[in-house]
Amino acid sequence: MAADIVSRADTGFENLWGLQDCAETIYEFASEEQKQRFIPRVCNGETMSMDLTEPDAGSDLQSVMLKATEQPDGTWRLNGVKRFITNGDADIHLVLARSEDGTKDGRGLSMFIYDKRDGGVDVRRIENKMGIKGSPTCELVYKNAKAELCGSRRLGLIKYVMALMNGARLGIAAQSVGVSERAYREALAYALDRKQFGKAIIEFPAVYEMLAVMKAKLDASRALLYETARFVDVYKIYEDIAKERSLTPEERKEMKEFSKKADACTPMVKGMGSEYCNQNAYDCIQIHGGSGFMKDYACERVYRDARITSIYEGTTQLQVVAAIRHVTTGTYLNMIREYQAQEVKPELMWLRDNLMAMTESYEKAVNTVTEVKDTAYVDFMARRLVEMAGNIIMGYLLLNDANSNDEFVRSAEVYNKMAQTEVAKHADFIANFKPEQQAIYKA
Repeated sequence: MAADIVSRADTGFENLWGLQDCAETIYEFASEEQKQRFIPRVCNGETMSMDLTEPDAGSDLQSVMLKATEQPDGTWRLNGVKRFITNGDADIHLVLARSEDGTKDGRGLSMFIYDKRDGGVDVRRIENKMGIKGSPTCELVYKNAKAELCGSRRLGLIKYVMALMNGARLGIAAQSVGVSERAYREALAYALDRKQFGKAIIEFPAVYEMLAVMKAKLDASRALLYETARFVDVYKIYEDIAKERSLTPEERKEMKEFSKKADACTPMVKGMGSEYCNQNAYDCIQIHGGSGFMKDYACERVYRDARITSIYEGTTQLQVVAAIRHVTTGTYLNMIREYQAQEVKPELMWLRDNLMAMTESYEKAVNTVTEVKDTAYVDFMARRLVEMAGNIIMGYLLLNDANSNDEFVRSAEVYNKMAQTEVAKHADFIANFKPEQQAIYKA
């Protein structure tokens, strides 16, 4: 919620503290002594960064080659280059580096903590970016920089970075919601004030439809954000309890269930939330017309800041890769069934009826794709299937909000109609597509 609020005011500033969940990673995986040294510094205002990406290892983190060499005294020395590092001038860094000689995959990578006070890292370049200019993105050169191991060797990518990235992706989802909110507010204010042909432009159907859809996308992405954050909170609370006592079988079962749901919803909310953010920023410019192209209006900055949300901390395409297994294993369908079983006011039943019909289309599409038994074909259709599931889940979350608060009824209705169209579009594409036609899309 805090990241959502701050992002509305200054998206780049939100990156300085709200994006990466680095302190949480130290809390979860570092030694007790390391926690006592580093976490209070973060609480007192020092910044952190996660140094993962390299010039030849962007999304493919298994290819990271920054070298970590253990010293006789138990410390480590880091040598190499990191690129596109958000907050690269931070006080404390979490660094993914290759600790095992002769390895070339993720099993040779470990996580390290680098303290800026120890020196050994130069900021070679600060990137000149399209947006989020208040957040420095740096290229770093490690020159025999002193560091210390965080957690166990070889688990850097396999365990720690995966947890770190999930936190960061939830942070970007929150940032996306904040930018969507700002875009909607700027568009609404301008549409109320701007007069053409003798009346405010908000009175024209083409404009008020855009605003209604913007608000529906905003409310839907926020509903999924808060639902995902709830899943994360519950399973992490159980993890903390487990450090003090053994969990009961019921508690362990619930922790596993919430962890699975968090794992399923994190890529969905990051992927679809950031895409909605970009769409709302686009529509905000459109409602401003020619004025939106000028730097005089805030929407120009909103548009530039929005663009990165669907790229960093894993592109939308990578979120689909992470989400598709929850389509094929039934995680999303099981969640939909749970939402479907909840009570609904009589006047909102038509929304649930529509969502149930969409679910039938989704189930049929999943079966059509998986029956081909071709992994490449599943990957080709993955975006469509994930979006179908996302539209239905967000439709139910908005329905639940509308069921308890009349302020959400309009967004629930607008989103329901939009979701109907999107689900039908993807269902039609899948139903009328032959697997061998995939070849026409290849370069």
